[in-house]
Amino acid sequence: MKKQKMIMGIVSLLTISALIACSSDDSNPHEGMDMDVENEESTEMDHSDMDHSSSGEVPEGLETAELPTYKVGSKVLIKDGHMAGMEGAEATIVGAYDTIAYAISYTPTTGGERVENHKWIIHEEIVDAGEEPLEPGTEVTTNASHMAGMEGAAVEIDSAEETTVYMIDFKLTTNGEEVKNHKWVTESELAPFE
Repeated sequence: MKKQKMIMGIVSLLTISALIACSSDDSNPHEGMDMDVENEESTEMDHSDMDHSSSGEVPEGLETAELPTYKVGSKVLIKDGHMAGMEGAEATIVGAYDTIAYAISYTPTTGGERVENHKWIIHEEIVDAGEEPLEPGTEVTTNASHMAGMEGAAVEIDSAEETTVYMIDFKLTTNGEEVKNHKWVTESELAPFE
């Protein structure tokens, strides 16, 4: 068991080192924000190019949740984050919306390696999505701009989850950086703040 953990730790460190070494964007204000190596899914996603804060604008047609578990203004705990510094952070709910959240894979329009299992874009951020949820394996175009090279990219749907998504404000636990209007976290990634 100890040997297996040590091997996993070494593999995780090598992966992070390779990702940092391959990074060519010296102007990235989030440099040094490594992936959360304890979360297996996080090893599939490098969010160093993620636009953590946003203007707070929401896509056309996105409906405010009528009875969200977490109301706007309430404090929550992020129990499952998409990048280092999210997990365990205290957050404030800025918006709550009923929609379909998708995990996607895509090759950035700016070039570079394929991004696998990115969480999350929402139904309203997919060009000509229609009314019905999209099935895993469906290829579509997104107008989401959470990460460099995402907007206009051809994406493949990895999974779909009908849920309430939240826009949140929080401070990264890694460096205290304040993140405003972060899009998106799902209800299952949050817990009540006690």
